[in-house]
Amino acid sequence: MLHDSLIVEHWRLIWLVVALSGNSGPNNREFQVPNLPTSSACDAIMTTRTADVLRQPTRAAGMDFNGTWQVYHEENLEDFLKVVGAPDMVVKMRRDVKPVIVIEQNGKDFKLTIKTPVTTKSNSFTIGKESEMTAMDGRKFKCTVREEDGKLISETGKFTSVREIQGEEMIETITAGSVTFICKSKRV
Repeated sequence: MLHDSLIVEHWRLIWLVVALSGNSGPNNREFQVPNLPTSSACDAIMTTRTADVLRQPTRAAGMDFNGTWQVYHEENLEDFLKVVGAPDMVVKMRRDVKPVIVIEQNGKDFKLTIKTPVTTKSNSFTIGKESEMTAMDGRKFKCTVREEDGKLISETGKFTSVREIQGEEMIETITAGSVTFICKSKRV
């Protein structure tokens, strides 16, 4: 019974989207919404979910970075930190630390916070606008983050970063010179 209600809800939502978009078919002819079975339970689910969807900020497909992420795997971290000129103290500290990354996404506006036992750093940026960022060791740099195919891409004079969602993982690939650092996180 619940499965049938969800199917009905799915089709009703599709018809609602088509009707709201004003694209009702070839030559914009009017269309009739088919008589779909309804029930008060289905109507309540439809109304609640439709209202929730309509209140959400618009995001490109695959761009739901919002949430708390726990780093669980890193490749070439030390080599990367050395290439970008991080102090030896930072290199040693980061060897055994898997940071927590908190991302607050509101449309094109982002706040990214990286937490370790030693320090917490936050950076805010808007897609398409130049922002000043602060590295974990306190150095400042400017970059513009752009969105491309659901990926966040930023480039500086020292590195290029590509952050993307793949299934249940967030993967960041940072290239500096001939070194590529890969950081994998899971949503917690």
